[in-house]
Amino acid sequence: MRILVTGGAGFIGSAVIRHIIQNTRHTVLNVDKLTYAGNLESLALVENHERYQFSHTDICNKEALDTLFGDFKPDAVMHLAAESHVDRSISGPLDFIETNIIGTYQLLEAARKYWLSLSYDAKQAFRFHHISTDEVYGDLEGTTDLFTETTAYSPSSPYSASKASSDHLVRAWHRTYGLPVIVTNCSNNYGPYHFPEKLIPLMILNALQAKALPVYGNGQQIRDWLFVEDHARALYKVVTEGVVGETYNIGGHNEKANIDVVHSICDLLEELAPNKPEGIQHYKDLITYVTDRPGHDVRYAIDASKIQNELGWVPEESFETGLRKTVEWYLNNQEWVSHVQSGAYTSWLEKHYHG
Repeated sequence: MRILVTGGAGFIGSAVIRHIIQNTRHTVLNVDKLTYAGNLESLALVENHERYQFSHTDICNKEALDTLFGDFKPDAVMHLAAESHVDRSISGPLDFIETNIIGTYQLLEAARKYWLSLSYDAKQAFRFHHISTDEVYGDLEGTTDLFTETTAYSPSSPYSASKASSDHLVRAWHRTYGLPVIVTNCSNNYGPYHFPEKLIPLMILNALQAKALPVYGNGQQIRDWLFVEDHARALYKVVTEGVVGETYNIGGHNEKANIDVVHSICDLLEELAPNKPEGIQHYKDLITYVTDRPGHDVRYAIDASKIQNELGWVPEESFETGLRKTVEWYLNNQEWVSHVQSGAYTSWLEKHYHG
């Protein structure tokens, strides 16, 4: 099987590619624009493999996409390329509109043109797998409610609105043109190789450098945490076994308040990195509450029973085992960290979390 993966240098995309190359016999073409969060070092384990190839391409470039489809001749597309940070979408939404909406449109059109050129059997076997987020559903009202595949969309941020738009486009290309698509919506991912603007890596790295641990509002926002390697296994299962036209929610069964996540990270660091920076007695002393994000959703939680019942996927990691693996990875991969913490990244971070 030949799989074209967009956004394969990103956090989830690189995990998907590592999983496919290391655990299957499939061939992968990684199509990535290499924006700030795209990092080919995350693919160092597979970059020289004969079944892996990379194209530095913007998915908004229709002509380039047509060439890639014609040359690579994929059996499936896994579309992960996206701008994905809510805070960045609030301060600069245009990139999210261009990549997440226009880019998805261009990719759909390139895929459709290619798909129409295939033989009957190849057409039947082709899959366009669109990877999305649970943030498209908006905020959960009750304390026990869960997002299901039929939950109405109610996005709150420019980011989630752009992803909702892309989801609708993908489903429209299935209903209108017959393109064989599958959509997945996932909860918050965490794990190795995560760009350090997101909560968990930000807290780990700030704590090690004796910097403030910025927590929005009162820290009671609840998220369902999914270990990225569990997600990669789920995505591969969907693209190879999922039913055309269906949506599958992928969650980790790990609801945690943000402040509890930060406390857990601090506890692990006390154990795994006891030699603290000078002047720091306890990592938790670095926690700083900052003004809440505009339109901040209070609770997300996914009902992942459909993918479990129909495709047999369940997460292998609990939050405790996954978080330990994550903290250990960052402690053992300081070179990767130093390379991603460029001047541009640092200046954005300082501007955004000055408190």
